[in-house]
Amino acid sequence: MSEPKLKCGVAGVGYLGQHHARIYNELENVELAGIFETNPERAAEISEKFGCPVFNSVEELGAVCDAVSIVVPTDKHHEVALPLLDCGCHLLIEKPICQSLEEAADILEKAKAANLLVQVGHIEHFNPVMSFLEEAVSAPKFITADRLAPFQPRGTEVGVTLDLMIHDIGIVLQLVKSPVKLVQSVGVSALSPTEDIANARIEFENGCVANLNTSRVSSKKLREIRVFQPTGYLSLDFMNQAGHVVNIDGGAMKTSEVPIEKGEPLKLELASFVESVNERKQPKVGGELGKTALELAITITQQIRERAAM
Repeated sequence: MSEPKLKCGVAGVGYLGQHHARIYNELENVELAGIFETNPERAAEISEKFGCPVFNSVEELGAVCDAVSIVVPTDKHHEVALPLLDCGCHLLIEKPICQSLEEAADILEKAKAANLLVQVGHIEHFNPVMSFLEEAVSAPKFITADRLAPFQPRGTEVGVTLDLMIHDIGIVLQLVKSPVKLVQSVGVSALSPTEDIANARIEFENGCVANLNTSRVSSKKLREIRVFQPTGYLSLDFMNQAGHVVNIDGGAMKTSEVPIEKGEPLKLELASFVESVNERKQPKVGGELGKTALELAITITQQIRERAAM
């Protein structure tokens, strides 16, 4: 007898949420139990496309689901998450987990009390590039990360640090595995009320330094990272899932291409979430890592805004 399918729902089926619905609909061990969406035309479109019901409230969605993806704007994460936790749903909350540490703590405390899992949608942790980095990086000394994207209104309810840089913050925290010692940040507002370009220099207690550059007003897309360690350095492209490694051996440098088996990061992320729920094990990117990344992102944002006010 086959295992019953996990009933999953999606709250918010805009640009990204539609892909959560698509993938839940594709996964063999999952039933797309329904969606919640405030735009009725969009709700009808996605419902017809994937043959799933539309619910008029998050409470109604939560009542029929085992697990729900929250893919609404960041400033709505808290108010959507709490009633779903009351319904007994495990949650995948798109990054950042919330817009404030107080809201994040509120969600995590409620989830812990109810013995429910919270995974945060730091999607790059499921990029095959990250899988390679986690194996290859042992003693990072200097990291540079560049993340550039053309401007679009989606996501501008928060600054570029919480919108885009938080991806690289999560990556660096995972690779360095050391407390933060010092942060120095600068940013510029261009097309939105908040910062659209940001740079952060992060120094860790173990001596590693990370330099993060992010822009959402670029003419091109770029998601690259370079990691320098005593044995050589790695240069990886998250967008194209490719890169190379330069190994230093006896004063000689040897370059080799990275053998990355390409995959769709969001599908890998949702499959991992479903596995965590089914096996009741902690997600790869749990709520605490999401909260730590948020705390650093807020520090960077505050530094940028204090500098801008001078």
